[in-house]
Formats: sequence, C-alpha cells, structure tokens
Amino acid sequence: MSGNGNQTAPYIEFKDVSKSFGDNRVLDGVSFDVKPAETVCILGRSGVGKSVSLHHIMGFLKPDSGRVIVAFEDITDYPEEDLERIRKKVTMVFQNGALFDSLTVGENVAFPLRERRELSEEQIFQIVDGLLEMVGVKEMRELFPAELSTGMKRSVAIARALAAQPECVLYDEPTTMVDPLMAQLLGDLIQRLKQQLHLTSVVVTHDMRLAKKLADRVVFLHEAKVIFFGTSEEMERSDEPIVKEFLELDEVKL
Repeated sequence: MSGNGNQTAPYIEFKDVSKSFGDNRVLDGVSFDVKPAETVCILGRSGVGKSVSLHHIMGFLKPDSGRVIVAFEDITDYPEEDLERIRKKVTMVFQNGALFDSLTVGENVAFPLRERRELSEEQIFQIVDGLLEMVGVKEMRELFPAELSTGMKRSVAIARALAAQPECVLYDEPTTMVDPLMAQLLGDLIQRLKQQLHLTSVVVTHDMRLAKKLADRVVFLHEAKVIFFGTSEEMERSDEPIVKEFLELDEVKL
C-alpha cells in the first residue's frame, strides 16, 4: 500500500473475522476488503453467512475474533454512539425493504431527510421527487408499502437509503423473490447509482448474473470460509470445484 493515506486504504475490511452462533460457525477466518467507490458482491448458497457479514459492517453484530474496518475506522469495539455515527455514512437496504407501513412512499423516502432537520419542506419534496424518479417509482409517491410489489418496495427502500446521503450502501439479496424483469431493473439501478454517485457498495446475493453485472470483485463464501476473492473474470477461470459448480448451475438456469 502506498503512503498516501486513504487513497488506497480499503473503505471496508474484514480481517480474519470469525463468528459462531452456539455450535454453528457462520464465519471462519473471513478476510476481504472493499475499496472506496468499488462494488463487491458476496456470493454463496443460502445460510453461509452472507447477511451476517452485512450485520457486522453495520455493527449490529460483533465478531468473536478478528477486526472489522468500516469507513476507514476499526469499529470492532465501538460503542453504540460511535456506530450511529458510522451508520450515517453506511446504510443498508434490507431484503424486506423495512419500510414504514403507515407512511406513503414519499414520506418513507423523506424520513431520513426530515431527521436531519436542515431542509425546508420544499427542498425535501424536490429531493424525494428526484430520488423516486431515479429509482423509477415516481408515480407511486402517494401509495402505501402494502400496495407495492416486492420489487417496487426494494426500489423505494433504495431511494430511502440514498436520501440519507451515504458514502456506502449495503444490499441484502436485492433480487431475491422478484420476477426476472424486476431483478434486471434493480440490477440496472444499483449499477447506475454506482456510476453516478460513486458509492461504495456491498451486494449480498446468490444471483450469479447480478454479481457478474455489478461486481468489481466477488467474495465467495462456502462453509463459513472465503474460497474465492477476486474479479468476475478471475472467478470464471477459477479451479475451485464449488465455484465451478455454482457457475455451471447458473448456466443451466439460463
């Protein structure tokens, strides 16, 4: 690493992170890093600690051993108030959208803006409009979450995450349980946000096509360990049997 500080320092880094729940070891000496403005996809079958990794980045979980660096800071031992400061920079789009059911789409997206208490209602309205347009759901501003499909809820959740003006967005299985067209739209959206806003992103997925489309680099988790970490192109050439099997299964689906 060169001596010019944050230029090359990872924005997020797992250093030999292990985590168990009872006898179930979910992460076993996991190491990877995410550079500023890079998109890293965490791939693997269900239940291999992909979402658990995101919860470590958010500080919801603490590792049993190892260190977690987020926003260039070692957050491993941070108390809640320091984590709250980090969560202003790093925001997560949950699988279920985690929208407020009693608020309209527009109010959901306005929520982080109102919390900052720096903007007039007129400014908030304009920002919300812009964000809803960016994620392709502008005409749904007055609807409630219950009236939206799963994919639309995700789009709104992404708009709400962006309203917080984060440096980094974490996506938990953004294309799971949505139809193929919506999956493609969500993938395009995440791609566009990366290019326009230069956001650092971590995308947890088992959707190989999404990973190929978005990832600068891929972390492949299997049985709690990282069995591959590199670019999509390098993954295509990997000799690791599990990775090959995953790639071949994906070809079959097409």
